[in-house]
Amino acid sequence: MMNLLPGIKQVAVFDTAFHQTMPEHTYMYAIPYSLYSKYKIRRYGFHGTSHSYISIRACEILGVEIKKQKIITCHLGNGASMCAINFGKSYDTSMGFTPVEGLIMGTRSGDLDIGAVSFIMDKEELGLNSINTVFNKQSGMLGISGVSSDMREIEEAARNKNERAILSLEMYYYRIKKYIGAYIAAMGGLDILIFAGGIGENSYGTRLEVCSNLEYLGIKIDRKKNEKSGGKEMIISTDDSPVKVMIVPTNEELVIAKDTERIISSMK
Repeated sequence: MMNLLPGIKQVAVFDTAFHQTMPEHTYMYAIPYSLYSKYKIRRYGFHGTSHSYISIRACEILGVEIKKQKIITCHLGNGASMCAINFGKSYDTSMGFTPVEGLIMGTRSGDLDIGAVSFIMDKEELGLNSINTVFNKQSGMLGISGVSSDMREIEEAARNKNERAILSLEMYYYRIKKYIGAYIAAMGGLDILIFAGGIGENSYGTRLEVCSNLEYLGIKIDRKKNEKSGGKEMIISTDDSPVKVMIVPTNEELVIAKDTERIISSMK
């Protein structure tokens, strides 16, 4: 790019940048501190541009100040992550040192006992490259369902009574719901719950199942609004819901453009 556009400033916008506000006790792993000091092994998080955009945009739609809100954002696509945003800053997020930690994804395992990794490597006689392929390319919804990594195909298989497809969906919903509960506890409450990404924006079934039985936490979803959403910006909670539940299609490109403009302007 420097050869093609000589004299033009180049800007790198990192997907991890938004999560740099996470406090030490949420980003550290309980491994020997010397490994953190030597290799900076810690939780970095990803999808930062998406989590930033949808939280800001949701507050614009609601006409509220983000610095006064407790927000959980759910970026649900083939890659998926969640973020606890406390008064405008990332407090915790589900992805970690790499994007494989956290939620169950299209082909990624998400949270997994490290002991299981070493056990599988030993029993299957797998090296580092092979085990990395297993947990990044062959696991997740594809690995459990045996159908596909595409949520639409898995949902269709589940409607046709495919037991493994049904199991994979139940696991998927449960993991998201568990993170919602954890983040509400971590922040001491919740004002806004946001869905984004290909699945978050388009799968009304996913949103319904994730929000089901969470009324005691103030999350009340309007079934009719949820089914008619069509992937557009929309409030899908009931009018009396203490927590606003929303769909906000993400726009990571806009965040990158704005960050680029801000950085370039500050260099003048």
